[in-house]
Amino acid sequence: MQLRIELACESKKEWVDAVMNDFNTFLKDHADCERKASAMAMSFVAKYPDRIEILPELIDTAVEELEHFRSVYQLLEERGVQLTHELTQDVYVKKLINTCRSGREERFMDRLLMASVVETRGAERFKLIYEALPEGEVKKFYRQLWASEARHGEIFIKMALNYFEETVVFKRLEEMKLAEAEILNGLPIKAALH
Repeated sequence: MQLRIELACESKKEWVDAVMNDFNTFLKDHADCERKASAMAMSFVAKYPDRIEILPELIDTAVEELEHFRSVYQLLEERGVQLTHELTQDVYVKKLINTCRSGREERFMDRLLMASVVETRGAERFKLIYEALPEGEVKKFYRQLWASEARHGEIFIKMALNYFEETVVFKRLEEMKLAEAEILNGLPIKAALH
């Protein structure tokens, strides 16, 4: 069984250009996204403490995302760039959350699959950034992130498969991938992860 997601659309070259033209703004947004990703993994722990099969992996994921935040923060420090004062609302994530169903079990599955899609999109975009950056430490960092985020995309599918039938999971994943592509293509291009 393949756990790696094939996204329904690719990011546009214009997005890569926007990031490369305003990399400091992108780094601030990236730092915010890593903080939110860590909090999201811990929110699963808080909301579903009875799902003991996945708690250790959720905690590990939260810690890893926080480590990513620390690394991005170090890049910001080196550049003399401060974090944003407030975490801004991520319209991309908000619209994805709006596609999640409301029943307890359905929402649990949808949020896991949504996390998988978001992580996979992050991996795709980190790869594009890695390929666009000049040789150096920042390029190496984004290559490592690309691999890590791709793995996170697979982890959340595996978590869902602990509780739901494979055919149900992959059918819903296909629906969410299509919704994600539509959402992504409807957003303005800016120097931000989403």
